[in-house]
Amino acid sequence: MKISEIKELSTADLLERIDTEKTMMVRMKLNHAITPLDNPQKLKQLKITIARLMTELRSRELNEKSK
Repeated sequence: MKISEIKELSTADLLERIDTEKTMMVRMKLNHAITPLDNPQKLKQLKITIARLMTELRSRELNEKSK
């Protein structure tokens, strides 16, 4: 997910997306432990996406707090 797409999301959508991505990551880790994934880089990409979402959420919180 690109940063421009993340910035277009509302705060509620961001929170929902973070929960969804974290759930998907837990499932992927469990599946990877049982049978290796075809592309283990997907775990890394998912972790980066979650970090981007959380960074945007935090920046919005700081912007609201400073106003």
